[in-house]
Amino acid sequence: MKQDQKIRVAIGGLGTIGLTLARAFARGIEGFELVAVSAQDHAAAAQRLSDLALSIPVLPPAELEAHADLLIEAAPAALLTSFARPFLAKGKSVVVLSVAALAAHPELIDLARAHGAQILVPSGALLGLDGVVAAAQGEIHSVRLVTRKPPLGLSVGAIDAPLRLFAGTAREAAQKFPANLNVAASLAFAGLGLDRTQVEIWADPGVTRNVHRVEVESESATFSMTIENVPSENPKTSKMTALSVLALLRNMRAPLRIGS
Repeated sequence: MKQDQKIRVAIGGLGTIGLTLARAFARGIEGFELVAVSAQDHAAAAQRLSDLALSIPVLPPAELEAHADLLIEAAPAALLTSFARPFLAKGKSVVVLSVAALAAHPELIDLARAHGAQILVPSGALLGLDGVVAAAQGEIHSVRLVTRKPPLGLSVGAIDAPLRLFAGTAREAAQKFPANLNVAASLAFAGLGLDRTQVEIWADPGVTRNVHRVEVESESATFSMTIENVPSENPKTSKMTALSVLALLRNMRAPLRIGS
């Protein structure tokens, strides 16, 4: 695609993240144009777009591909395949936020490979994925993620002390917490894979933010990192998620790109 030609974008889902991204498109993102969205509540989505002065259609998932070059999936995890398949089958790129659902549907990766498409996973709520990806070019010995969230963010009732809800692999975490642990799947895809990445999940009344600590041991470096993410209007997601999508888009067209 020519540098001066705008990339046509569709957003699948107009919840907290999708609406934040739509607002950014309404303000303007150089090199990109929002051309369509899809949402379960068509009338509510149309009203939100009208409030943003965006004159674009609200379409069923299967109809988005005909209008756009790139899909940003920001929908409930169960809808990932219905949004992504048409784009991947036509060799187009898909930005996936429901990374835990991607772990359950590896056939989407095969579909992208078969048609020369690309699945893009932004850093989202997790700091340091570039470092993990770089370390994986050599040998990684172990990767561990400990996530602590306020009880409300994990649909846990009132508790007085930290409660460990899960300890196991990233694959198991993605299966049991598909709406909460996209970070675990992202970390696994970046490094050791779903079955060798260890995960702990805690409901912690002592935290007000979503806290992720990553510990990596590899032949090239040993490093750890902690990030405290401010929750969005939806306590299950962080404000960093939408911002990381915007960073990914701007990197796609930037004359200077920082990071891997």
